[in-house]
Amino acid sequence: MASNNGVFQAPLLKLTGRNYHHWSTQMRVMFESQDLWNLVEDGYKELVQKVGTTPEQIRQDKENKKKDRKALFLIYQTVDENIFERISSSDTSKEAWDSLYKTYRGEDKVKAVRLQTLRCEFDGLKMKESETVEDFYNRVITTVNQMRLNGESLSDKRVVEKILRSLTRKFEYIVVAIEESKDISTLSLEILLGTLQSHELRLRQFDDTSSIEKAFHSRVTPKEDYVEGSSKGREQRKPLSETQCFYCHKYGHTMKYCKKRKADEGEDANFICEKESKEGETMFMAMEELDSLVDDAWCKDGDLVKRNKKVCMPVNDTLHGKVKGFDDG
Repeated sequence: MASNNGVFQAPLLKLTGRNYHHWSTQMRVMFESQDLWNLVEDGYKELVQKVGTTPEQIRQDKENKKKDRKALFLIYQTVDENIFERISSSDTSKEAWDSLYKTYRGEDKVKAVRLQTLRCEFDGLKMKESETVEDFYNRVITTVNQMRLNGESLSDKRVVEKILRSLTRKFEYIVVAIEESKDISTLSLEILLGTLQSHELRLRQFDDTSSIEKAFHSRVTPKEDYVEGSSKGREQRKPLSETQCFYCHKYGHTMKYCKKRKADEGEDANFICEKESKEGETMFMAMEELDSLVDDAWCKDGDLVKRNKKVCMPVNDTLHGKVKGFDDG
């Protein structure tokens, strides 16, 4: 933090009322670095000159007064306008400092109420699913520091136990491992944070790998596993295993591919129909196995059909000739 002729040029944290802890900690360190903290803590008392006062005492008093004014100026410079009005009448840096301390740190009764609030906040701390280990750790430490500043005697062991029992379920296995392999009473908060962050990194890598595999699986899923349907005018797709046949009422296929329907309708018989396109017109062809015919049979155009052979003719044409043996019977 640079200074020019003893006056700080870098911006300092301003006291707004709700950040007294951070502001007072920063200011104390700054005062100590400038050899001003003794005057702020103990106060400056102006020297009363009398017979026997030495020039060295006068010089030292002048120096102390200058330092006290410098500390008071720094306090003025780092508070907002509303707070400045409360301390503007202070004659020394100690007077201004103590006034802010009583206002924002409070007397014993105020501290007791604040500490009770902090205890409830500490007990209710839980890690959020979307929160990282570091973010949750910082929340816990912030509350712990506030409790200690207000007079709470809080050991690291209690803080470690609080963190371990407030993690999400995905840390359950690492918590068990820590409790069985380490001595909680001597485990430092820094080591605990490092261990949890290492486990969190492994979980994150595993989640990334699983996401890639799921994405790949969804891209290679065969289209045949799904069938299209409609519901209230919107097309939907559902797995084939959930599709029910309207004919046999079984699952796994549609009525179009139902084997029972085909068997019942005779699609597996020896009589089939097919469409052929010829000269822009549709012609239906019939095929029949002539097992029971006699050796001689007259068909259209006088073609002779032998036994156990097949003959094809247009369905719409009239059969010319008669098959021997049929008319006689």
